Amino acid sequence: MKIAVIGAGGVGGYFGAKLAHAGYNVTLVARGEHLNAIERNGLKVKSILGDFHAKDVSVTNSISKLNAPDLVILGVKAWQVPDVAKELATVITPNTVVLPLQNGVMAAEELSQHLNPSNVLGGLCRIISKIDSPGVINHFGIKPAIVFGEINGSITPRVALIKEVFDKAEIDSKASTDITADLWMKFISICVSGLLAVSKTNYGELTTTPETRKLMIDLLTEVYTLSQRIGVKIPESFLGKTIAFIDSYPPESTSSLTRDVWEGKPSEIDYQNGTVVKLGLKHNVPTPVNQFVYSCILPMEKKARKGM
Repeated sequence: MKIAVIGAGGVGGYFGAKLAHAGYNVTLVARGEHLNAIERNGLKVKSILGDFHAKDVSVTNSISKLNAPDLVILGVKAWQVPDVAKELATVITPNTVVLPLQNGVMAAEELSQHLNPSNVLGGLCRIISKIDSPGVINHFGIKPAIVFGEINGSITPRVALIKEVFDKAEIDSKASTDITADLWMKFISICVSGLLAVSKTNYGELTTTPETRKLMIDLLTEVYTLSQRIGVKIPESFLGKTIAFIDSYPPESTSSLTRDVWEGKPSEIDYQNGTVVKLGLKHNVPTPVNQFVYSCILPMEKKARKGM
């Protein structure tokens, strides 16, 4: 199986390295010094579960140089998906499977606007990781996992095959029969990232300060209420479990969106709290805390995008 991983950052770099380390034919799409370091030395991963080194991995700086991959894993930022999809359309075959791992709930829909929907699965991942230095990925929180599936919930032969690939690479994974619900369950929790950014806190500070903890719970409740209005099948117990899960995060950790906002980089705010606000208006669900977070970050986002 030929596997292409587009975006070799904390997400794509980690999972791509796991697949290459297991012996799969993996090509990473990277850029700059990160690409140069991977070309020279492969991709090193520092992990709380054990360090490893994927020495035999190909890397390129252009999607156009990929040659009919069987599986494409997208590790780019959510706002990059539409442009990536346009480029992918020139290199994939009718049998290529495209698996997005972006935050939010819009990736599969946006891919399907530029690719044949039959090429696209739904997917998400759980990991706290980042590029530590060129050619080095640092996984420092949460047991990494991928959840993926057909949009219609069926377990097709291609889903079963990809599950076998992940199993061989020792990637914890789940073939989902309701990927929409799984996407929303992750979406609910990641919307806290914007609150970290505006409160300038890490997860430990946010969850142990009574005032910000209340804001966090109110924010999560808004997104959960929205999911129920839309008709997503999420159990009532999920909200409490989500809060407990966030409480288990390494106290000093943050999220990629949080760090992007702080560093003045373009972020996924439109695909997180911004999506909550837009869908809330569409479905007549009040989302005041998400509106506040989105409104506070939006001016910074506009500045960041002017500098692109």
